[in-house]
Amino acid sequence: MSSLAVSACSPPAPTFHSTDITGAEFAKQLNLTDHNGIVRSLADFRGKVTVVFFGFTQCPDVCPTSMSTLTEVKRLMGAQGDRLQVLFITIDPERDTQALLQAYMASFDPAFLALRPEPSELQAVAESFKAYYKKVDGATPTSYSMDHSAGKYIFDTEGRVRLFSSYGTEAQVIAQDLLTLLKASSG
Repeated sequence: MSSLAVSACSPPAPTFHSTDITGAEFAKQLNLTDHNGIVRSLADFRGKVTVVFFGFTQCPDVCPTSMSTLTEVKRLMGAQGDRLQVLFITIDPERDTQALLQAYMASFDPAFLALRPEPSELQAVAESFKAYYKKVDGATPTSYSMDHSAGKYIFDTEGRVRLFSSYGTEAQVIAQDLLTLLKASSG
């Protein structure tokens, strides 16, 4: 009976629409240079919910759609939108230069950051998040494309991975999950 009393006093666990991966043994850290030349880690964003997305600037549809969705998520969060940090990790560091990444982020939201692993770091970074990517040859050596996973990793205000949001999830759904995370962290 005492366990019943304890659980009755505990606040209810938050309910999310995205896949709850709280406690996952992956996506625990990163240490990459952003498009401004600053080395970033998840600890830099404590106090904010952080969304990590892997992509590349020459992506024809998935990446710009996902980034536009995240721009809308921030808008839907209202005053809490300032507590959202989006991190775009390029899977194409050969073509995605610092300047190109800076321009790409500015086209969505100036507060969003692009992170650029060195080509030699990319595989380890992707594996640490269980993210998939593969170079697909094109007609010329520079016209290749990149296949990649398109989900978003969502971190709480303490830098712990909590949710995975699949590609195509509506902005309203993601915004609600982020607001729920913010409320749970302030409770």
